[in-house]
Amino acid sequence: MTRQDSGQPLQAYSVWDATTRWFHWINVLCVLLLAGVGVVILNAGALGVSSDGKIALKTLHAWTGYVFTLNLSWRIVWGFFGSHYARWGAVLPAGGGWLRELKLYLRGLKSGDAPHYRGHNPLGRLMIGALFLLLSAQMLTGLVLAGTDLYLPPFGHEFAEWATAAGEDHSKLVGLKPGQKELLDPEGYASMREFRSPFIAVHKWSFFILMALIPIHIAAVVLADMRERSGLISAMFTGAKFFARKPRD
Repeated sequence: MTRQDSGQPLQAYSVWDATTRWFHWINVLCVLLLAGVGVVILNAGALGVSSDGKIALKTLHAWTGYVFTLNLSWRIVWGFFGSHYARWGAVLPAGGGWLRELKLYLRGLKSGDAPHYRGHNPLGRLMIGALFLLLSAQMLTGLVLAGTDLYLPPFGHEFAEWATAAGEDHSKLVGLKPGQKELLDPEGYASMREFRSPFIAVHKWSFFILMALIPIHIAAVVLADMRERSGLISAMFTGAKFFARKPRD
């Protein structure tokens, strides 16, 4: 018998504030679009995408990335100033006796009576920490790559100067477009491309890991909601979870 089967009336507990809920769903939409376009870009050759088509896809990817960046940046700030369960101390797997809570939670899972939590449970905090780390890696490397590929802000001007060896002569940048090779300085362009190489590697591998973790995250949320019957999924729409007994946090 789980705690929610105890026959006691359920009590609603407010947990996710509006900012956290908006962040979550905007992030979901951005990641879906970024992942879909990213897969096409990675397989552009096999799919027969033209050079102009690939630039268009990268442009869509970059502009979606700006929305993703603004959304994630605001959530990072909100983690310091938001409501209690939105703050990093209640979200990340650190501090506040998290390791002790994790051991207690795992023992409860093994016995079939894991404690309930108003915010993220200790195992969930481990997943959320990993997801935020990967999302941040995608954001930072993506901003660099938008500059090296498309000469877009915030670093595009500097990369364009580097690739054309323009220095103070900004006339060399006039007419420079993504994919255009005529205005490029071979040595400067090669040096810039060498600089971007590790950013591509991090962007690609963090994407692969993220795509592996997201289905695990979704499955864990569904299973936890089925076990707890606390409205875990609906809470990301309504902001409230329901418990028959007071949750540990």
